[in-house]
Amino acid sequence: ARGDVYQVNLCRVLTAPVAAEISLVALHRRLNQVHPAPYAGFLSLPDVDLEVVCASPELFLRRDGTQLTTGPIKGTAATQDQLQPKDQAENIMIVDLMRNDLSRIAQTGSVQVLDLLRVEQHPGLVQLVSDITCHVESNLGWDQIMRSTFPPGSVTGAPKSSALAIIDELEPASRDVYCGAFGWVDADTQQAELAVAIRTFWRRDGLLRFGTGAGITWGSDPNLEWRETVLKADRLCRLASGSEERL
Repeated sequence: ARGDVYQVNLCRVLTAPVAAEISLVALHRRLNQVHPAPYAGFLSLPDVDLEVVCASPELFLRRDGTQLTTGPIKGTAATQDQLQPKDQAENIMIVDLMRNDLSRIAQTGSVQVLDLLRVEQHPGLVQLVSDITCHVESNLGWDQIMRSTFPPGSVTGAPKSSALAIIDELEPASRDVYCGAFGWVDADTQQAELAVAIRTFWRRDGLLRFGTGAGITWGSDPNLEWRETVLKADRLCRLASGSEERL
């Protein structure tokens, strides 16, 4: 109502204790078997006491030479017929945001929306996805790319700077790995594929964590937004715990 932001993605972090001797490799393998994801991966960094299991469905950035592509997800429901006009509106807002981010580093006139509001089916839910691409100069470095595009618009909001300030004020727990970038970069061949680190577990300091959130707009229903955070977490948390009970 004050006009501070059009959309902000607010998140919460779930935690559970996990024994130090338990490796998350088993969780990674289990998710690959029963919850396949296009950007699944496992990362272990023992020197900093961190393990990450990613089952992300969302492309943050793909690089192929001079071409950059991003595929923001906004709009989630259990079935396609449960998607609301609000879901379409927030996806379009983030498409505009990502077009703006890419335009800072893109060759003039090269930013294009290849696909708008595509419905993707993932285990237990459907999501709206759009694809935006551009061309950059061949000598563009990753420091410039990340300064222009990070953090991802789909997990922050629009305008991004205002959304980040609201997130910093309202979220009581650090996102840490959650909502960051997960993947690989080959600077020599100018190839890369980075996912948005959603649907992601990470272990640090004896705790297993999982983040879940929803995009809040003027048209949001608080109960529906809360249920969306549960929908995103429910299946994955049950698989991690080995429980068949719903959250």
